Amino acid sequence: MVDTSVKLGDWVLDNPVIPASGTFGYGYEFADLYDINCLGSLSIKGTTIEGRFGNPTPRIAECASGMLNAVGLQNPGAEQVKTVELPRLAKCFSKKVVANVSGFSIEDYVAVCEALDGEEQVGIFEVNISCPNVHGGGMAFGTDPASAAAVTRAVKAVTTKPVYIKLSPNVTDIVSVAKACEEAGADGISMINTLLGMRLDLNKRKPILANKTGGFSGPAILPVAVRMIYQVYEAVKIPIIGMGGVSSARDVLELMMAGATAVEVGAANLVNPYACRDIVRDLPAEMKKYGISRLSEIIGGAH
Repeated sequence: MVDTSVKLGDWVLDNPVIPASGTFGYGYEFADLYDINCLGSLSIKGTTIEGRFGNPTPRIAECASGMLNAVGLQNPGAEQVKTVELPRLAKCFSKKVVANVSGFSIEDYVAVCEALDGEEQVGIFEVNISCPNVHGGGMAFGTDPASAAAVTRAVKAVTTKPVYIKLSPNVTDIVSVAKACEEAGADGISMINTLLGMRLDLNKRKPILANKTGGFSGPAILPVAVRMIYQVYEAVKIPIIGMGGVSSARDVLELMMAGATAVEVGAANLVNPYACRDIVRDLPAEMKKYGISRLSEIIGGAH
């Protein structure tokens, strides 16, 4: 019998598999397909203080080995997440969740964390300073170490829950941003978000996405995630939630050996709604294949 459990600080997960924010809704949508309690946790859709309709369409563009999205943080706002979405999820999911927090100013991030801090269902905050699909704020905070640190300090001052900062790969030196967040009090790092990309419509001779650019995700970005997680693991002492191109149990093991404690699965959920369930199911056999008895023992094992 293998042990798939991992610990994010004091929070013990049955397994490291977490559907990534924005690809799994609020979880209950998938509960009609399978028992989502098999998951380690789930990261709910990115929440802003006020509701957002998101970007105009088209929002999605296909790519080889991946996809572009520019949804634009569509969500009902913090109050409705608190009063409607989380209670509805609690009816079908008995574990704590990752609350993904987005904003356009430090005050926005603080307001969302304050609004959700008292929710028992929330295990950690995943503060998204890396969204490439909105104008003003978002990724701007994640590309500068000082700005990233400022957001970290501000949210840590108003919440009792662990704070994980979600980093952008669209930087020259992701290590410096991660270290700045750690020094500012972050409890963990979440990485990587999508890479900035664009596709063109050759007939119309203009960008396919209404937003022009979007976040590139899918299997093609896995090597980038492995490299960045590997680098950050060597520079910080706080846990890392890894993500980026994960679509199999083998990918989970690879990110964990690079340095991730838990692993989020994003675009794969949009291709196969059973992706996370299948990865959880396949993990024990994949562990045995590589002689792994305790999953926690391979974290950073490639270093």
